[in-house]
Amino acid sequence: MDADSEKITLRLPARYLKALDFLVEVDDFPSRSEAVRAAIRDFVYSRVELVTEKLKKIQEAERAMEHADAFKREFMQK
Repeated sequence: MDADSEKITLRLPARYLKALDFLVEVDDFPSRSEAVRAAIRDFVYSRVELVTEKLKKIQEAERAMEHADAFKREFMQK
């Protein structure tokens, strides 16, 4: 681990812990910690991608609303 790592405490339901232990046993994870790090990394990357897409859609909607407002001002007031 690198110097900027922090230790956290995590509570899991027993069924998740059993599944985690199974993955450590049959997959390439040397420990529970490595498996949890991989899971969190994958979660963070997928959520960042999802949130980025949501933000893009919000920006597109805001631009569309601005164009609609500008259209109304220009053509509906004449």
